[in-house]
Amino acid sequence: MRRYLADIGDTPCTEGLHALVLREVETPLLREVLAFHDGNQSRAASALGINRATLRKKLAAHGLL
Repeated sequence: MRRYLADIGDTPCTEGLHALVLREVETPLLREVLAFHDGNQSRAASALGINRATLRKKLAAHGLL
């Protein structure tokens, strides 16, 4: 995270740093957890600590369905 912050420096982030970081890491995280659980959304959601409906919304939002 420190390296990431150093790389962006004082560049303004209109969407906010939290949204920027989530956008960068959430898609690969969802993809890898789902693959690890062989596409089983219930197990993937459990591993992520979210419910299956939330996982499906996130998958749809990231174009992973």
